[in-house]
Amino acid sequence: QVPLVESGGGLVQAGGSLRLSCAASARTFSGFVIGWFRQAPGKEREFVAHIIWNGGRTYYADSVKGRFTISRDSAKSTVYLQMNRMKPEDTAVYYCAARYVSVREYDYWGQGTQVTVSS
Repeated sequence: QVPLVESGGGLVQAGGSLRLSCAASARTFSGFVIGWFRQAPGKEREFVAHIIWNGGRTYYADSVKGRFTISRDSAKSTVYLQMNRMKPEDTAVYYCAARYVSVREYDYWGQGTQVTVSS
């Protein structure tokens, strides 16, 4: 099991910034890929970004590239999603998830945190 604890959601005006956190409770992320996903009302869940913990390689969805940054803090076993120049269409419930590097499916999910961007 990989308990994931998310924090940092809230309400922000368009053009503003928020930072989400995803902490690994009681373990390290070593050997994992940590991803952020989001789901807007009436829409399917979509991929936002991921980071490979060992090495720090990152990947982004086109819709957030250049605005969002995913990073990690090894000492805190925490992954961050820094969201800048936010748009109303970024409004969604954001989830962090974890999977082993060797598999394709994310097996572990956080509880989600609401992000609302007002116009």
